[in-house]
Amino acid sequence: MTPAETWVDEVARTTKPSKVVWCDGSEAENERLVEGMLQDGTLIRLNEQAAPGCTLHRSHPSDVARTEHLTFIASRRAEDAGPTNNWMAPQEARERVGPLFDGVMKGRTMYVVPYVMGPLGSPFSKVGIEVTDSPYVVANMRIMTRMGQAALDQLGGGDEFVPGLHSTGDLSPDRRFIVHFPEERLIWSVGSGYGGNALLGKKCFALRIASTMARDQGWMAEHMLILELTLPSGEVHYVGAAFPSACGKTNLAMLQAPAELAGVKVRTIGDDIAWLRPGPDGRLWAVNPEAGFFGVVPGTGPDTNPMALQTIARNTIFTNVAVTPDGVPWWEGKDKSPPSDLIDWQGKPWDRTGKAAHPNSRFTAPARQCPTMSSRWEDPQGVPLSAIVFGGRRARVAPLVFESRDWEHGVFVGATMGSETTAAATGQVGVVRRDPMAMLPFCGYNMGDYFAHWLRMGKAVSKPPAIFHVNWFRTDRADRFIWPGFGQNLRVLLWMIERVKGQGKATETPVGFVPTRDALNLEGLGLSSAELDTLLAVDRDEWAAEVPEIRAFFERFGAHCPQQLHESLDTLSQQLTATRV
Repeated sequence: MTPAETWVDEVARTTKPSKVVWCDGSEAENERLVEGMLQDGTLIRLNEQAAPGCTLHRSHPSDVARTEHLTFIASRRAEDAGPTNNWMAPQEARERVGPLFDGVMKGRTMYVVPYVMGPLGSPFSKVGIEVTDSPYVVANMRIMTRMGQAALDQLGGGDEFVPGLHSTGDLSPDRRFIVHFPEERLIWSVGSGYGGNALLGKKCFALRIASTMARDQGWMAEHMLILELTLPSGEVHYVGAAFPSACGKTNLAMLQAPAELAGVKVRTIGDDIAWLRPGPDGRLWAVNPEAGFFGVVPGTGPDTNPMALQTIARNTIFTNVAVTPDGVPWWEGKDKSPPSDLIDWQGKPWDRTGKAAHPNSRFTAPARQCPTMSSRWEDPQGVPLSAIVFGGRRARVAPLVFESRDWEHGVFVGATMGSETTAAATGQVGVVRRDPMAMLPFCGYNMGDYFAHWLRMGKAVSKPPAIFHVNWFRTDRADRFIWPGFGQNLRVLLWMIERVKGQGKATETPVGFVPTRDALNLEGLGLSSAELDTLLAVDRDEWAAEVPEIRAFFERFGAHCPQQLHESLDTLSQQLTATRV
C-alpha cells in the first residue's frame, strides 16, 4: 500500500465507518453527494431561476465561526507555539483528543478527500488528504481546492502530503478541538462543521501548517489577497494585501475602478491566502493556493462588491444566510430593504428584531466564476509583487495610508498593526487587538520567530516589495466613515504604485511616508478640507499611547522577538517625542 493508503487504513480502524469512499472530484460524484444532502436536509435547494445550482446549509447555532480558544498547536515545545497560540503537548493531544475519534464514524461514510493547494503542476503546490464524515465538507473542498484524482496523480505513491482527520462528532462545544501537529504536518479537527474549522485545506493547512513548512523551506504562507493592477499605459503591477477577516479583503480583491479612473483595470488573483517565494529575478512571487472563495456574505451588494454578486449568482453553497419563502437567498447588505416573510438563518420566521442572516454567514463559490479573475490566477510560477499592504479596522490612530521606510520598517508596521475584532471569530466584537500581518489566529508557530522569518525573507530578495499600511475605517466625530471605500480604494493603490516607481508626493512622519494633501486623486469624492486632514493625520498623542501597548506586546515573545523590532519601536518613540515643541 502507498503511504496515503496506509494512513487512511489506520484512520478507518480508529473511526470505524460503515463505508470508506475515495473521492475522485468528478461532477457525477458531486451530484450524488448533493442529492443525498438534499434528501437528508443537510442542504436546501434554492430557487433555480434566481440562484441556479445554489444550495443553503444551516449550521448548528453553536458552530458558526472559527473557535480560536479551541484551536491548538501541538508542537513538542511550548515555546515553539509561542504566547499567541494555544499550546497542547502532542502526548496530551493524543490522550485528550485522540479518544474522541474512537468509533466516531460508526454508521457514517468516511470520505477520503485528496486535494492540491496551489495550481496543478506548480512548484508552489502541496498535496493534502482530508478524511471526513461530512459530505458538506467534501462539497466545499471540491470548490475550494483542486480535489480528487488530480491530487492523487500529483502525489503518486509518495509520502509528501499533509494528512487531516476531521469528524463533526456530536457538534458539542465541550468535545470540539482543532489541533495542529507542526512537526508531523498533521491536522485533527473534531466537533465542528464550520468551514474554518472543517475545511482543513484552508486556514489549517494553507496557513497554520504551511507557515511552519514555509519557515523551514524558505518561503512564506500569508493571510493575503493578491490583485493585478493594469495602468492605462498597459503597465501591470501585482499587490498582496493582508487584512483580518471581514475587513474587506474580498472587496479589494474584486475591486472595480470608479468612473473617474475607468482607464485602470483591476483583476483578481486571490482573495484570502497567498504563498510567496523568492524568484530568480530577486523579486517576491506569489500564488493563490485556493481554487474558490469562502467569503463573508453580509455587506456584499451592488454598491460594495458587484463582482462578488456575479460570482455567487450560481453554483454556490450558502451557509447561514436568510431565504425567502420561494428560495431566494438574502442577507443584510444585499439590497436596501429586506423582502417580507423572510426565513432567518436558523430556519425560523424572521421577526425583524435581529439579523436575518448570521453576521458570519458565508458563500463558497468557484473562483473561475468571478468575472474579474486574471488570466494569470493559476500561473504555476505565480506573479511578482510590487507592493505588500497591511490594514486593519481602526476608528482612530492610523491614517488612510502610509508607506514604510524600508523592508525592516515594513515588518515592524505589519508586526504592530491592530484591528477591531469582527464576527468571523467567536468572542466580543469591536475590541482592538494586535493582529500582526493579520496572522495572529493562523501562524502555526511562535510569532516572534515568524517576525524573524519575515526579516530574513527581506534579505532573500534583492528587490523586495514596498510595504504600506491602510485604514479604510477612520471615522469622524459622529462615528461615520470618512473614506468612501470599496472601488474608491483604487485611488490609494494608485498612489502606492507611484511610490513604487519613485514618484508620488509624500510627507515623512514618525510612522512613515503619508501622502501630501495633493498626492491622491480625490476628484469627485466631495471630501472637505477637514475630512482630508483627519484622514491623513498622524496624531502624536494617539501614537504615543500605542507605544507602551506595542512594547508590552513585543515583551510577550521574550527572546524570540527580534531585536530589530525593539529598535524600530524605540525609533518611533523617539521621533514622536522629537515632534513635541
